[in-house]
Amino acid sequence: MESDEHNQVVVVFCTVPSGSAHTIAGELLDKHLAACVNIFPVRSMYRWEGSLCDDSEDLLIIKTCAGKSSLLTEVLVSIHPYAVPEVLCLPVQGGFSGYLSWVVGEVYPAHSNS
Repeated sequence: MESDEHNQVVVVFCTVPSGSAHTIAGELLDKHLAACVNIFPVRSMYRWEGSLCDDSEDLLIIKTCAGKSSLLTEVLVSIHPYAVPEVLCLPVQGGFSGYLSWVVGEVYPAHSNS
């Protein structure tokens, strides 16, 4: 149901190379695909093409709505420098209603009461 997707806040995790986080976050915010993007420096260890990797990256914690998550994923994949970017979308089970409403209003500005 469209209204459920519009009102259901989700959090998307995405790791990016250090130095590219601000550009990627800015694009998501400019397109109203995200209400807020937190940027954290992280160290990621993983196996890629048979080799163990240990990289400094930035973790984007992106707040959006379920109805925008598919388009957000498409945009992330298209601008992301990795061949297989980490993009994980998790539902928000609860939170402060004022903040959740703000997220909805930011990603769907035409539906905002402000």
